[in-house]
Amino acid sequence: MPTLNPFRSYDEKDVINLFAFDGTLPATKGTLVKVSTGWKSSDELEMLGSVGASFGNTVSQRYGVTAKVAVAGATDAPLGMLLFDVKETDENGELLKFNPRKAAEMEAVLSGQSVPIVTKGIFLYSGATLASDAPTAGAALYCGAAGEITTTAGSNVRVGTALGAKDSNNGVLIKLDL
Repeated sequence: MPTLNPFRSYDEKDVINLFAFDGTLPATKGTLVKVSTGWKSSDELEMLGSVGASFGNTVSQRYGVTAKVAVAGATDAPLGMLLFDVKETDENGELLKFNPRKAAEMEAVLSGQSVPIVTKGIFLYSGATLASDAPTAGAALYCGAAGEITTTAGSNVRVGTALGAKDSNNGVLIKLDL
């Protein structure tokens, strides 16, 4: 599972806020994603269903965006990397749809909401795949299985460069460039 640590340097112009996540939840920040349903200017918001319990003579709908991204595979060309987690509950199992302030503090969005996707920048990244690799400064990084970053080339798409070796916590400073 990828982990995007707090050390980050990116420009807001390199962040795309038009797509919702389409896949198994929770999705963690640092996951590389690809477009699964494209964006169109004529798209309207879609109704996702009731916020909670349904009662007579009341309307309580959740709305979401129709353009979607999914986890990028090893040979897919990724659009970018998730900056926020996508989840429905907090660490105590409480529904985040009833506590949007806590969702914002956790850097999380709900399913159906647009998730920020970054295409360029410098990040402190760690993931199981990169932790088992031995990246060195200047090494090319590629999109691996399950949206993780790897040093294994093969037929994988290049996504950036390692700016150093692993630290004691398996974190690697990477330059993402998509």
